[in-house]
Formats: sequence, structure tokens, C-alpha cells
Amino acid sequence: MKIKVLRLFAFFFVLLSFSIFAQNSNLKKPEKESATVKLKGYPVKPFNDTIFFVYHNVGSFSAKERAQYITSKIKRLYNESFFEKDSIKVIPSDVSMDIVYQSDLVIMSVLEADAKAENSTVSAIANRNLAKIKSAIIYQNENYSQLPKRIGYTVLLTLIIGLVLFLISKVFNFIKRYIVKKRARYFKGVSYNSINILSPDKQLFLFLRIFGIIKTITLILIVYLSLPVLFSIFPATKDYTTTLLKWILTPAKLAFMGFISFLPSLFTIIVIIIIFKYSLKVIKFFFYEIKSENIKINGFYSDWALPTFNVIRLLMYAFMLVIIFPYLPGSDSPIFKGVSVFVGVLFSLGSSNAIANMVAGLVITYMRPFKIGDFIKIGEVSGEVIEKTALVTRIRTPKFEDITIPNATVLSSTSTNYSANTNESTNGLLIHTTVTIGYDVPWKDIHAALIDAAVKTEMTEKEPKPFVLQTSLDDFYVSYQINVYTKEPTKQPRIYSSLHQNIQDSFNAAGIEIMSPHYSALRDGNTTTIPPNYLKEDYESPVFNIKSKG
Repeated sequence: MKIKVLRLFAFFFVLLSFSIFAQNSNLKKPEKESATVKLKGYPVKPFNDTIFFVYHNVGSFSAKERAQYITSKIKRLYNESFFEKDSIKVIPSDVSMDIVYQSDLVIMSVLEADAKAENSTVSAIANRNLAKIKSAIIYQNENYSQLPKRIGYTVLLTLIIGLVLFLISKVFNFIKRYIVKKRARYFKGVSYNSINILSPDKQLFLFLRIFGIIKTITLILIVYLSLPVLFSIFPATKDYTTTLLKWILTPAKLAFMGFISFLPSLFTIIVIIIIFKYSLKVIKFFFYEIKSENIKINGFYSDWALPTFNVIRLLMYAFMLVIIFPYLPGSDSPIFKGVSVFVGVLFSLGSSNAIANMVAGLVITYMRPFKIGDFIKIGEVSGEVIEKTALVTRIRTPKFEDITIPNATVLSSTSTNYSANTNESTNGLLIHTTVTIGYDVPWKDIHAALIDAAVKTEMTEKEPKPFVLQTSLDDFYVSYQINVYTKEPTKQPRIYSSLHQNIQDSFNAAGIEIMSPHYSALRDGNTTTIPPNYLKEDYESPVFNIKSKG
């Protein structure tokens, strides 16, 4: 029994020893396998052949990502138009050996882990990779260099751009010559309501200037848009392509997006303008009917219609601008508000006289002291009214002198309207002139001579009949004023001239001398002042006689 127990105990001891041995052998096996496993290498293959492999990860970058990154850097060096082989070097750092081009472009970093993966040193692997990178780029440049090709592309593209500029310039010049040749067909001047704004020659000149500006802008734009294509040929200048395009595309994009965002406000503005436009058409029709006297309003004269419409139109335009203003782009900008205030201050300071004349013109319109075509006198100026504006009144004198009088002056001066009572229902304008005759001539003879002269005067009215007023009895003479009616106030100078001529003829025919006011009846033997053809055939000059009493 004891022997069996001992045998059983020995069996369990052997079994336990075997299991412990097997467990220990299993624990050591992975270490042996890990020491013998070879890491997978990823090729750095910028061209046709692999120049070396990358085996180890660095931080978050896998070996594959490192290989791809190094490949892209080598291709970038190859794309350099002027690669300098002596500028690529190995520079040691704290934790690695870096392969660097021109001291700023790190192509790759060789770590201690890379050296262990290849059972070599960091320095040896770095120098090996440097030599392989340099030789691969040099070999590729010598056998597959892109520089001649890029230079060829540059020359070809430059020639194409030059040809395009030449052809476009020729097209513009052809169009210019054609338009100049056919200018009589296309340029007939610009006019608005019988106002000649541009003559045909001025219109042609303006068109040619604008056409030249468009040509210049087109040529500059073609050259500018060609530069990004030229810069994209060489990798060193490729970054400028994006910059040049941004200079145009960024403002264009901002303008376009700004226009898109402005569209709702634009439609609102258009609706407001349309409403005000057709409202003004209705108001204009109403006032034109008043002007043509199809509509009559008590106390509202027909000649008030257009000025009143102009005032209402101005107020409606101002009200429309007030409504539209908040919808304008930049209306909330402090700069926009500052400029608006500045312009308003300048307008208020610089237009005080203009505003005064506009207000005076409005007051004159509703006072109705005269109208276009009336013969008036303002101050010392007499003539026919040829124009009334919001600021001035223009008068044409009998000497055909056009005189401009500010409305403020017209309002503050006394005006005389000679045409106010010359319509068919009135007697007309009463014109008059005065002669002074001595007391020795009977007044009845003078009245008859003056009335005879007035009747013979042209452009005067026969009914009512002319009449004479004795306006004063002075020390040496009597003042006789002949009054005659006329409905031609604008011809007063001619009427007065004719009247004076007829007075001379009538007085001479009646034997009445028109002497100096201080006339003495004492004769010294001289002939009378009456012209000889009015004297009798037996007329003799009086003799100078002196008689003494007693």
C-alpha cells in the first residue's frame, strides 16, 4: 500500500515537472520568434526604380505614409527648375539625422529605429539615402529633364499670347475704322426735348474714347489671365498662379455674392419706383388737363398747373428716395452716413442764394405778375419775358439784349407789366408823351394837332379816341400830354418814334412852333423855326422894331 502511494506521488511529481517545463518553453518561444521576425519595408520610388525602403513607424506616421511623404519630397526636388545637388545635405539633430535641401526643406529623418531595422548605424543609412536621392535626381534630370520642355512651353505660350493680342488688336482697329467710315449712319447726335446734348462729332469722339478704353482693358485682362498659365509651367512659380487668380476671383466673388444678397432689396426698390412712376403719370395727366382748361378749378389758374406739378413731382421724388434709402447697399455704413451728412452740409452752405431764388421763383409763379411773352419793366430793365425758370427770369430788350435777372431780385423789385391789359376785351395799353408850348398859342389848336398826330400813328387804337391832358401850368409854358391806346406793348419804341414824328409834322402844318420852354416872344428879325416847306409863299422874316412912348 505504501509502495502504491509512493508511485502515485512520483507520477504526479513527474507530470507537474513536465507541465512547468512546457510552460516555460512556451513563454520563451515568442521572444525567440520576435527576434527572428523581419519588418516589412515600403519602397521609396519617386521614379521607375526603388531607391531605398522605409521599415519603421515614427509617431502617428506609419512606414507606408513615411515612404509616400519622402517620395513626394524627392519629386518636388526633381521639379525644381534649377536643382543644386550641393544644396542637399545631412544635418544632425537631437534625435535623428535629417536630409535637408537648402537648409529649409526636410526630405526625411533617419532615426535609431531605422538603423536597427537594417542592422546599421544612423549616420550610414542617412549618408546612403542622401547619395541615392542625389544620384536618382541627377540621373533623372540628365535623361528626362523637364527644363527644356518647360522653356519650350513657355516660348510657345508666349507666342500664342502675342498672336492673340495681335489678332484682338487688329479686330478692334478694324471695327474702329469701319465705324469711323460709317459715322454718318451711326452717329446722329443726342438730343432730348429739342436740346442738343451731343453733336455727331462729339458723340463720335466720346465713342472712340470709350472704345479705346475697352480695347486697353481687354488686352490687359488677356495678359493678366495668361500669367497664371505661364507661372504654372515652372513649379517654383506655381504658387503665384493661385495668388494672381485670387486677385480677380476674390473681388468678383464678393461682388457677385453681394449682388445676390442685394436682389431682394433690388426688387423692392423696383416695385417702389414703378408705383411712384405711374402715380406721377396720373398726376401729370390731371395737371395737363388743367393746363389745357379741360378741367377747371375755381381760384386755380391754368398757368399754375405745370409749376404745381413740378413741385409735387419734386416732393414725390424726395419721398421716394427716403423710402428707398434703407434698401440701398451700405446705407447702414458709418462712412455712407458721414458722406451723406458732409454732402448735405456742403449743399446747405453753398446753395443759400439758389434756394432763395427757387423760393422767390415759386412765389412769383403764384403771384402771377407776368407770363412768357409779356412786355414788362423790372427796375431799369424793360423788355419781353422770354423765359421763366426756378432760379431766374430772362428778358429780351427792344435792342435784342437778353438780360438774366435772379428771381430774388424780381421779387424784391417793382415790376411793371405793359401787356396785362392788351387782350381783346380791354382798351389796351395807354401810352403818352408830353410837349410844352407857350401861353401865346391857343390850347384848342394844340389839342387838335396832338390828336391829329396820334390818329396818324401806326399800331395804335382808333377807339377809344386819343385824348389830351394839360398836366401843368408852369411859369413860361403849358404841359400837354397826348394819350393814345395800343395793343402792341412790345413795339412801344417804334410807336413812340412814330408818334413824335407825327407831332412834329402836325405842329408844323398848324403853324405851331415847338420852342424851348423858356421862350421869349421878342423877335430879333430871325426866321421862324418852322421848316420852309410848311411856310406860306409870301412869308417874310419879321423886322426887329423898338418903339418909344412920347
